[in-house]
Amino acid sequence: MSSLPESARSTAWAERITSAVARVYDVAKRTPLTNAERLSASVSNTVLLKREDQQPVFSFKLRGAYNRIATLPEAALVNGVICSSAGNHAQGVALAAKLRGCRAVIVMPATTPDIKVNAVRALGGDVVLHGDTYDDAAAHAKALSTAQSLTFVHPFDDDEVIAGQATIGVEITEQCSAPPYAVFVPIGGGGLAAGVGLAIKQQWPQTKVIGVEPEQAASMLAAREAGHPVTLERVGMFADGVAVRRVGDKTFDVVAEVVDEIITVNTDQTCAAIRDIYEDTRTVVEPAGALAVAAIHRYVQAHELHDETLVGIVCGANLNFDRLRHIAERAAVGEQREALFAVRIDETPGSFRRFCDALGPLAVTEFNYRYSGDTDARIFVGVALRNGKKEQHDILTRITKAGYRAEDISDNELAKLHLRHLAGGRGAGLQAERLFRFEFPERPGALRDFLSAIGNNVNISLFHYRNHGSDYGRILVGVQVPDEAQTAFDAHLAQLGFWFVEETDNAAAKLFLG
Repeated sequence: MSSLPESARSTAWAERITSAVARVYDVAKRTPLTNAERLSASVSNTVLLKREDQQPVFSFKLRGAYNRIATLPEAALVNGVICSSAGNHAQGVALAAKLRGCRAVIVMPATTPDIKVNAVRALGGDVVLHGDTYDDAAAHAKALSTAQSLTFVHPFDDDEVIAGQATIGVEITEQCSAPPYAVFVPIGGGGLAAGVGLAIKQQWPQTKVIGVEPEQAASMLAAREAGHPVTLERVGMFADGVAVRRVGDKTFDVVAEVVDEIITVNTDQTCAAIRDIYEDTRTVVEPAGALAVAAIHRYVQAHELHDETLVGIVCGANLNFDRLRHIAERAAVGEQREALFAVRIDETPGSFRRFCDALGPLAVTEFNYRYSGDTDARIFVGVALRNGKKEQHDILTRITKAGYRAEDISDNELAKLHLRHLAGGRGAGLQAERLFRFEFPERPGALRDFLSAIGNNVNISLFHYRNHGSDYGRILVGVQVPDEAQTAFDAHLAQLGFWFVEETDNAAAKLFLG
């Protein structure tokens, strides 16, 4: 936008934001704007992170919720307040109500992570779990609001909530020594983008305000394309903090004037951004909190941007610990640090080692195989990358030139989400199979060295390996050892120098692999 939008020039908005600045610091804190040095170097621009994850409730939502409740007359607080939220707004309302000494009823989707539900309860909120999405919870909250005469505090489509979120933009204008090229803002219902956009455009009309949504929950982008708010049939729940099927009417109007562009990012890019933020700050943020950084990567690459200052709002860090494994797996693909391939090799002794020789010194991150009885074996293999897409293509070329039938499945959602865990299964018609767990020092080429040590005199019937980022690699191996070779094979194992334990009689192994 080349000129100051009408809504940003509005005296009413300016006064409302000024009043919010005077209120919100009763409970919120001025969060730092920090230089992400590693991220800045990787994208060849200066990246500044607005650390809203450092708020008392680990999210920006406290600002808008408190500003709204602080403006309510005492009569409106007699019966208490109610809101619908996936978690972060809920914590803000619960804390604000606690400070005002009134009851807070919080309606949350049943899919809300436990960490957010427990946090709301710890703040004194009465939690009601209802429905699968924010919209389900919102409808129920409005019904309870009428039935119990509770004051509804909207999570985004409210002037005072928008003004409260605008205080983030005010802080950014105070913390930057010069107007940045762009400010990247996550979008759920639109309250944060509307508020920050108003504050930024008031001071820096030349600075771009870029909204960011998940590909699977792009409700503001759909509204912009339609020219009015629309209701999405469904939204993906990975970034649950912004999983809103329909944006607000007020936020849509403001965002239309103060947000220059909307970018969408996928799950892998979001997971990679979580890792980026961790490497710079040693903080693990929630998926919604990483959207801005994911968009910075996309924007810089698409526009070949260099030597500019870019601000990303890290909006929250309410993450369930048990999601970390999924995030770590997807981050490697999202950062183009790992490529996944489906490969067919001959079902003959020594074929594993020959295939690893074809890979050369590459660091194998995953190797899944189970004997099927066919003439060829299907292998799920992951390889670590250093040079992104080009190296990924070169590896595929190397494999195919070596005579193997291979397919790059790095972008296959089914493969990334399920097949990597399902590869294997029961062996067909196996005789004299023994099962072992091995550990060996993790280093490039270690997997090939392990196979060389095992030797070519046994048939490998099962192989499962996954690099877990630790110093030692862990492998589950099945080998067919004829009765007459048992003694010699045991002696060979003892000489290998690898720690191992035999699992042939493990009850779980017999149940699922036998």
